[in-house]
Amino acid sequence: MSAVPPVRPDLRLSEGYHSPQVDAEVRLNTNESPLAPPQAWREELQAALAEVPFHRYPDRPATELREALAGLHGVTAAEIFCANGSNEVLQSLLLAFGGPGRRALVFEPTYALHSHIARITGTGLIEGGRDDQFRIDPDDAVALVSRPAEGPDVTFLCSPNNPTGRAEPRETVAAICDAAPGLVVVDEAYGQFGPWSALELRGPGQPGLVVTRTFSKTWAMAGARLGYLVADPVVVSACEAVVLPYHLSVQTQLAGRLALRHVPEMEARVAHITEERGRVAAGLADLPVDTWPSDANFILFRPRRRDGDAVWRSLLDRSVLIRNCSSWDGLHGCLRVTIGTEEENDRFLQALKESL
Repeated sequence: MSAVPPVRPDLRLSEGYHSPQVDAEVRLNTNESPLAPPQAWREELQAALAEVPFHRYPDRPATELREALAGLHGVTAAEIFCANGSNEVLQSLLLAFGGPGRRALVFEPTYALHSHIARITGTGLIEGGRDDQFRIDPDDAVALVSRPAEGPDVTFLCSPNNPTGRAEPRETVAAICDAAPGLVVVDEAYGQFGPWSALELRGPGQPGLVVTRTFSKTWAMAGARLGYLVADPVVVSACEAVVLPYHLSVQTQLAGRLALRHVPEMEARVAHITEERGRVAAGLADLPVDTWPSDANFILFRPRRRDGDAVWRSLLDRSVLIRNCSSWDGLHGCLRVTIGTEEENDRFLQALKESL
């Protein structure tokens, strides 16, 4: 009799990573935009969908979307690869450049999917660390990527880093790019909130530099599942070779292409959220919590007098849902709050004050 074999033991995502999907009046746990896309974008999308021949496959290379993104970044369409969220972009990179006998370097604590997707693709892992301010020491990082015969084939830098919030200094990223023997993938899911972009380092001297972006955060399109990378055409071609055919639906391609008509609205949304981030940070400074500077749309903090799990539950009792990072390696007792609307942020600060 046939039986279901056990699942590979290396596929289990770290305990507690998946954010609970529970009912709450204020949801500040998954770093989504608190503001919807422009109404004009919605109307344009609905009109365009009415003309779609759904009995035909979508444009396989996503030509128009890639051309529009190339125009946004001042590059060629051959330097753009699009996929279903930046996670599929990361998976494609590791399918092409990782795998058995190859290694990926991550600096913990960082975005859990970097190491998880590495394991899925059979890629070995090298783990670097961060200091007590969650910074990467550039000398330590250069030493890690430069080890003879043991250096990484892919190095991941999350900047601004999730869940800690800080963007890596330009000098650190440049030093790692100069020393790394393989790809350096700078995950800029929150890049538009940060003070600078690794896109500024691209050029003939850095063919292995890859910058990934997503429409989920600043573009307020988490439901569309669209991400992309900007990289050397050789990297793009490799990703196209491993991704499944027709992977990007016509709806997703349309949503992204039409969103790019509304850059000023996106920038205004980013500016508003950044201003609210400063206000929430000031509110946290008046409470008995430790916080870290953030260049993203969230803030990491640790209660001083109460257990993080207890504070998280107390907030949920007040119908405020944030991210509980207490069980994550290197983040004992820490919680992370997404920046919401003014009303949501006020509600969070009041609930936290009561919970503490």
